[in-house]
Parts: sequence; structure tokens; C-alpha cells
Amino acid sequence: MPGGQYQVTSTRFHHSVYSLTDSSVASNEDEEAEAPPPLTPLQKLTIDLCKDEKTIKELIIGRRVGFYKVRGEIGYGTFSRVKLAFNALTKDKVALKILEKARLDSQAHRLLSREISSMESLQHPNVIRLYEVLETPSRLYLVLEYAGGGDLHNKICNEGKQSDNASKIIFAQILSAIKYMHNLNIIHRDLKAENVLFTCSGCVKVADFGFSTRVSNRNVILDTFCGSPPYAAPELFRDECYLGPPVDVWAMGVLLFFMVTGTMPFRAETMGKLRRNIIEGCYTVPPWVSGPCQRLIKGILKPAPMERYAVDQMLGCDWLLPVELPWSLVTPEPSSSLRGLLDSECRNLEEEEDVRILLEELGFTAEHLQNNRLKDNRSPVTGVYRILLHQAQKKRGCDSLPVVRGMVRDPKREGLRAYRGLRHTSKFCVLS
Repeated sequence: MPGGQYQVTSTRFHHSVYSLTDSSVASNEDEEAEAPPPLTPLQKLTIDLCKDEKTIKELIIGRRVGFYKVRGEIGYGTFSRVKLAFNALTKDKVALKILEKARLDSQAHRLLSREISSMESLQHPNVIRLYEVLETPSRLYLVLEYAGGGDLHNKICNEGKQSDNASKIIFAQILSAIKYMHNLNIIHRDLKAENVLFTCSGCVKVADFGFSTRVSNRNVILDTFCGSPPYAAPELFRDECYLGPPVDVWAMGVLLFFMVTGTMPFRAETMGKLRRNIIEGCYTVPPWVSGPCQRLIKGILKPAPMERYAVDQMLGCDWLLPVELPWSLVTPEPSSSLRGLLDSECRNLEEEEDVRILLEELGFTAEHLQNNRLKDNRSPVTGVYRILLHQAQKKRGCDSLPVVRGMVRDPKREGLRAYRGLRHTSKFCVLS
């Protein structure tokens, strides 16, 4: 039975090396001398997982998985469904990606393994976090950060084209995420508006790493056609081997065009015509798009991969010059592409100490943390730790938005026009 390994059998607790809860040893003398200590949230939860009929029923029917209470569906993919859930200890909302094992062939298993591997390596404000992986006899669950603000595709479909400044804010965050991934030699290969999510405060989160791959260096040749055809680079339609970074760059060009015009650059009634348009680079930028943005789009959407802008060229372009990125979005070249998750998570010792205090308040002991090491993504201790760490990082401004110099938030002040273009986005900084 799920949760059985965490069973609690008495009210006098001593920490066990093998259990999330505590083993029981009590003497009559101790019982007479003192009242039992109050149960911690962790002890209460693990008792419920073992003995509470309602909780056990929820586990059986799929309304609860591990430490997570499962709610309604919020999305779906080719092999998966995504449901809203929340951690019963921290109360944080998460996105639960559910995969039916029976539907996963060998290729799908390989893609899933790559997705998990890529996400384990990524910890960036503009990349969706992986907290935990759970498994039952019939299903696999990826516990992911919950964005909650919808995706870029629906945003544009509902609101239309974005203002020049709003597009800069969004694009700068996507670009920061892609630069970070490429620095770690991870290629996304499925960038599209549906995979660009927003938090409720407007922070961008690049998601869905099902087609991602890690290469030994950025000059490694790839040969698998990945992604959505409207975002696919010309070299993919030519059935050529290709370099990974220029493919992601091309997709960013399509995203940028979509943001500033409200339409896709390459449109056709048939796949054959779409293929031809992309290979030939047939698109037209509307004249009302600003000159610097037009130059950026044209620098990206070049049919020849070697002529396409590199990520660093995009970061230094005229259009993005007014954008100021928070310190947390400026990602230096890593000293090692294989650095461990724990090393990156422990960089801020103050955050680490805050998280350990919260873990202790929930009932996790030093022994629990020592035994789990906080590396195993299939450990519930790791899941809670990562959620609390992310919570602490957000409090310190991890999800801060870039700002555009000259933007103001008060419509009565100068710069009213820039404000109106961003009226649907919250928490922009005011620059005097």
C-alpha cells in the first residue's frame, strides 16, 4: 500500500535511518513521566497515508499521489495529462504531469528519460522546475513548478499582438533561458508559444523538455526532426543533419514575429507549401513593427544556419538595449556542464539554512536529510526540499521581471503610452 513504508506505530518517537517517520520504542516509566510530544506535520501525514480510510481511498482512486493532493486537469500532451495538485505539507501548488506506462513505447521512454535528465540539470528563473518523480505500477508522475498564468499562445490569441515593450520583456526572458540551456549544452528543440508559460506575476517559464537533448558540445551534429512544423528551421525540412543552437534560435525568431504581429511568419494551407515557404524564407514583416525589432527578426530568420544571429548577438541587439535584466537572469558560462544539482542549489548558504529550518518545522530531522542527500528526485524529502528552496528563492527576487528603461507604472506620469502597452502585465518596476 502507498505510504506503508512510512508507518508510525506509537506515540514515542526515535528517528529511523530507513523511514520518513520515526520508529517506536517506549517504556512504562517514560510514559508515566511525560506526555507524548505533539505530532509534527510529517508524522500526521504519514499516519494518514497508512491508517486514515479517506486518505487511503484517495490514494487508490488517484486523488492523491505520495505527498500530493490531485485536483483538476490543466493540460494534456501526446503521451501525458497535466493536473493541478498541491503538496500536503508545504501547501504549494504544483503541476502533475501524468504518463500512462502502457502507452509508452521504447522511443517515448527515451524521450522521458531525456526530459528528466535535462530538467535535473536546469535551475533558472525562466525554466520550469522539476521537483520530484513518482511512480506507481501503472503510471509515472513528474511533479513540476506550477506557472498559473497561462501560455504565450493563448495570451496572443486572447489579447492580440503585444506592444513593443511587452514583447521585449517576454523575449528577453526566453532568450535568457535559452542562453542558459545552451551554456549547459542542452538543446530544447520544441520551442513554441504553447511551451512558453507565465507565472501570475508575468514571469516567463520555458517548459516541455520532451524533445530536448544534451550534447557534448554545441557543434555536435543532430539528425532527428523535432518540434512543431510552423516553428521548424529550414534545415529540418531539408532532411539534413543540423546543429542544435541555430534550430532553437530560428524558433525564437518565429516566437518574436508572433508576439509583435499577432500572426505567424510562415502560413500555408498544406504542409508542402509551408515547407517551401520556410525553406525559401518567404515572410513579410509589417511596416509598423519598429525598425530595431525588424532588424532582429531578419537577423534570426535567415535560411542558412551559419548566417543566423547567435544568442549573444541577439542579447546585444539595438532592440534589447533598453532592457535591464535582474541579476538572477544574467547567467555566466558554467565552469562545468556536469555540475550537480546539489552544488547549484547550495550556492546561497542563507537560503539553504532557511530551508533547513522550514524542513525541521515540518518534522524532517537531520537524519532524514543525511539519509536522502537531497539528490534523488524519487525521494519525497527531495521534493519538499526543492519546493521550499524555490519558495525561498522567489522571496529573494528569483522571479523578478526585466524592465525597460523609461517605462512607468503610473498612467498619469510621462510615458503613458508605454504603460498602456503593458496594462495586462503586473509588477513592472518604475524607473524615474
